[in-house]
Amino acid sequence: MFGPTSRISRGRAFQGAAAVLVLLGLLLWWLLPIGTSSPSGSVTFSTGVTSGVYQRYGTLLKQDLARDLPDVSIQLRTSEGSQQNIARVAAGEADFTIATADAVAKYQKDGKPGADRLRGCARLYDDYVQLVVAKGSGIRSTSDLRGRKVGVGQEGSGVRLIADRLLSAADLDPRKDIVPFSVGIDTMPGLLERRELDAFFWSGGLPTGAVQDLSERFDIRLVPLESTLVDRLHASGEAASRYYRSAVIPADAYGKAQNGTAVPTVAVANLLVTTDRMSAGLTEGFTRTVIDSRDRIGDEVHPAQLVDLRTAIYTDPLPLHEGAKRYYRSEKP
Repeated sequence: MFGPTSRISRGRAFQGAAAVLVLLGLLLWWLLPIGTSSPSGSVTFSTGVTSGVYQRYGTLLKQDLARDLPDVSIQLRTSEGSQQNIARVAAGEADFTIATADAVAKYQKDGKPGADRLRGCARLYDDYVQLVVAKGSGIRSTSDLRGRKVGVGQEGSGVRLIADRLLSAADLDPRKDIVPFSVGIDTMPGLLERRELDAFFWSGGLPTGAVQDLSERFDIRLVPLESTLVDRLHASGEAASRYYRSAVIPADAYGKAQNGTAVPTVAVANLLVTTDRMSAGLTEGFTRTVIDSRDRIGDEVHPAQLVDLRTAIYTDPLPLHEGAKRYYRSEKP
């Protein structure tokens, strides 16, 4: 027979064992991702022309996504630029992309298919408009492009959108007052070098590799885009035009081409774009990698250095995707 003291000791032993089991359960819950799973599947990221910043950025980002989202297969798909990128994502032909805010606003204003499903993940870096001419050219302003052979970007590019607007702001008809060449940054530098173009527009991060490479083998100059052009863009009343701002290309962006002189220009923000079809978990992970990879990618693609957690949340004109919201909430101090 067991006495009262033995029964008390046995009860305490049971209580102690139960407490240990509870502690072990809490420890396992803390260490193991019970009830959660890493995002999986395959996504397509629409980038840009082969020698542009979008494509280089996408190539480097894919490496970090492979590390952070090991169960997600990332496919890169080149494009003509912002306008084609937005159309692809809206149509479900791509899952993520980069596009300029003005191109997004135009797509919305035009009521294109799927515009209401577009969502923002992050504001990335600004594109700077670069009007490039041979160093000895007599072209000193946008107005001097009248009658000239001008590279204006491909039909589906953000370059084409802003080039047409800047020409109109300078009282030039983009279809009649110049000889337009609908080619991209992979082609325009060579045409200028061979004197088959008098000038070309490019809108991209600083420095853009194709422009930098051209400046090292051929004497070029950047034409100033005065602030009055921005004033005229804003006065046009177009909803998309409010996303343009006056900016300055730093004196050291393209060494030889600038001779130590800063050049006034026009800038517009780039956005990371998806749709409401994309899962919250995958979008959260994608957005986190974009922000976390800033410094590594920025070592090779300098515009990426400007991605900033404090401003990334401002994706106007697009509402934030729910997954992106979850990421930004998790990063609050």
